[in-house]
Amino acid sequence: MKPDTDVNALWAAVDALTEAGELRRLSGAFARFIGSVGHATPALMLACVLLSELEGRGHSCLMLDELVDDPCTLTGWSEEQWQALAAAAAPLPKNVKAWSALLSGAEQVWQAGDLSFDQPLVLDGARLYLRRYWRDETLVAGSIGARAREVRAVDTDKVREKLDILFASHRKAETPDWQKIACAIALHGSVAIITGGPGTGKTYTVARLLALLFAVAPDAGGLRIALAAPTGKAAARLKQSIDKALSELADKVGGELPLRELAARMGAARTLHSLLGARPDTRAFAHHQGNPLDVDVLIVDEASMVHLEMMASLLDALPAGAMLVLLGDKDQLASVEAGAVLGDLCQNAQAGGYDAATMAYALEASGEAIPADFAGAAGSLAQQTVMLRHSRRFGGPIGQLALAVNAGEVARAEAVLRGGDDAVRWIEHAQQHHVLQLAEEGYRPYLALLHGSGDAGDDGWAKAVLQSFEAFRLLCAVRDGEWGVTGLNAAIEQKLEAARLIRRRGEWYVGRPVMVTRNDYGTRVFNGDIGLTMADPARPDSLRVYFLEGEEVRSVLATRLRHVETAYAMTVHKSQGSEFAHTALVLPKSGGSMLARELVYTGITRASKVFTLVTPASAVLAEAIGRRTRRASGLRDMLGA
Repeated sequence: MKPDTDVNALWAAVDALTEAGELRRLSGAFARFIGSVGHATPALMLACVLLSELEGRGHSCLMLDELVDDPCTLTGWSEEQWQALAAAAAPLPKNVKAWSALLSGAEQVWQAGDLSFDQPLVLDGARLYLRRYWRDETLVAGSIGARAREVRAVDTDKVREKLDILFASHRKAETPDWQKIACAIALHGSVAIITGGPGTGKTYTVARLLALLFAVAPDAGGLRIALAAPTGKAAARLKQSIDKALSELADKVGGELPLRELAARMGAARTLHSLLGARPDTRAFAHHQGNPLDVDVLIVDEASMVHLEMMASLLDALPAGAMLVLLGDKDQLASVEAGAVLGDLCQNAQAGGYDAATMAYALEASGEAIPADFAGAAGSLAQQTVMLRHSRRFGGPIGQLALAVNAGEVARAEAVLRGGDDAVRWIEHAQQHHVLQLAEEGYRPYLALLHGSGDAGDDGWAKAVLQSFEAFRLLCAVRDGEWGVTGLNAAIEQKLEAARLIRRRGEWYVGRPVMVTRNDYGTRVFNGDIGLTMADPARPDSLRVYFLEGEEVRSVLATRLRHVETAYAMTVHKSQGSEFAHTALVLPKSGGSMLARELVYTGITRASKVFTLVTPASAVLAEAIGRRTRRASGLRDMLGA
C-alpha cells in the first residue's frame, strides 16, 4: 500500500545522507519495506530509518525522548543534516506523547499487551523496537530477573570453613576481601555477576568458587560444569587460568578434595557458539528451551562481549535449576552487535546497593563485613553482583592511565602519558611512518624466529613463534583510512617487505598473520581467531596457518581458509579477550562517535607491560575521553519492573 503522503522528498534526503556516508543503505531499504507493507506516514518511515541505523550502531531500540530532545546527539549528524531530513518528513510529532500516538496507530507496530499479528515493529512504553530485539530483551530481563530472585539454602558454617581454607594464603590487599565475598554470594543464588577491571582477579575468584562448589556439593563427581567465552582465544585463556589455579589449590586442600581430577572432568572451555550448537546457514542453535544444555553450573568469561541476541539464546538454553556465573569488565567496549548486556546488568555495581539480608549473609558465610557505604536497596540482581575493586596487575602507570581514562579525567591521563615512565609512551603528533616504525620493531622478533632454523613440524618451535607474535599488537579505533586497519595493514606489509622481513608471493606468504572473520565449523576456526602462516613441513610448496589454542598448536591448510584478513593491525573491538606485552593504540584524526572513552580504556587494558598511544594530534585523546558510549536499551527498565 502506498503511503498517504508523497515521500519523494524524504527518500531524496535519505539518499543524500547515504551517499555522504552518514547512513547505511540498509536503513533506507528497511524504511521502504515498512512503507510497502502497510499504511505509512513519512514520520513513521523516518522513525524506521533511525531505528535501523541505531541498530547498526549497537542500540537495541529507539528512545522517543532522545528523538524529541536531542536528535543530533542521537544520530551524530549536524543540525543542517537533521533539519533536511526532518523537513522532508514534516510534520513530525512535537513530543513523546505525540510520537507514541502516531506509532501506536500504525498497522506495522505492535504495542506490548495488545493482540499480536507478528508486526515487525514493537512499541514498549516510549521505546520503539525491531520485534526480535524486543523479544530478546524481554527474555533476558525475565530470565535474569527470575534467577536473581531465587535464593538457595546455604550451610553458612560449612561455606565459611571452606572459604577460610581456599583463601588461607590469599594476600589480602583490601578490606573487605571482595573475592571471598563474591564466592559466598554466588553460592546463594541461581545467577552471579562478578565484574572488575584487569588484574582484579576475576578468574582467580571463579577458580575458588569452583573449588567451593565441589566442596559443598553432595556429589562433587557428578557436578556438571561448563566453561564458555565469546571467542576461542578467551575460552582457551579461561580454561588455562582455571586449571592453573585449581592445580595450585589442590596442594592446599590436600586429599580431601581431588581438584585436579575434578578439573579434568570439566573438559575444555568452549565458545558460546560451540556450546549452544551453532549450525551453518541458520541463526538457530541446537540447544534451546526444548533441548536445554546438560549443565549444573555455567561460567561465562568476557561477558561484556556477549551481545543481546547471544545472551537471549544462552538463557533460553540454560536449565531452570542451573547456576549462571558471568565474569567481565563492565567498563570495556560492548559487543559490535546490538546490546550492552553486562553494562546494563551491573550498571550500579560500583555503589553496591546491598540490603540488610545480603550483608548479614555475606558476613556469616565469608567472615567479611561489607562496609556500610555499600548498603542500599538496589534490587534483587544487585544482591547477586560483586565488583572486584583492587587490581594486583595494574598498579603502575598503565593502571593509572586506565583509571584516569575511565574516570574521564583528561588532565590526569595526559600527565601519566607525559610522565616519562618506560611503561607508557605517547607519540602525540604522529605521521604514518611513526606507526610503521613501531610495527617493524614490534614484529621483527617473531619474523626473525620464523625465518630462523626451525620447522613448523615441531610444535614447540611453532608455539614459540606464535607466542612471539602475541607479544606485540597494533590496535586501531577504525577500520578504514590511513589510520585504520585496512590502510595500516597494507602499509605495514610494504614496510616489512622493504626491510626484507617478509617475502610476499601473492595473498599468502610465510609470516602473514590472519584473523578469521567468520565461523567455519568444517575447519574448526571461529570469528576472531588469530593464526600465523608457515610452510607446510609435509609439503614444502604449501602453506598452513597455525593457531595457538591454550597450550596446544593446531594448523589448517591456508587454501581452506576462505574468510580471513591480514592482522598486523586489528580493531580494539577484535582485541577484547586478548592481552599483549606491548600494545600500541592508534587513534585517527577524527573518529566521530566511534571514538569514545570505553574504546581507549579497552585498548589500554590490553597491555600487560608496555603501552604506546599514537595520535596525529593531541586533542583527539581529550575528545575520546570526553565522549561516553551509551547504548539505548530497555533492559534496565524491564529488570526494574
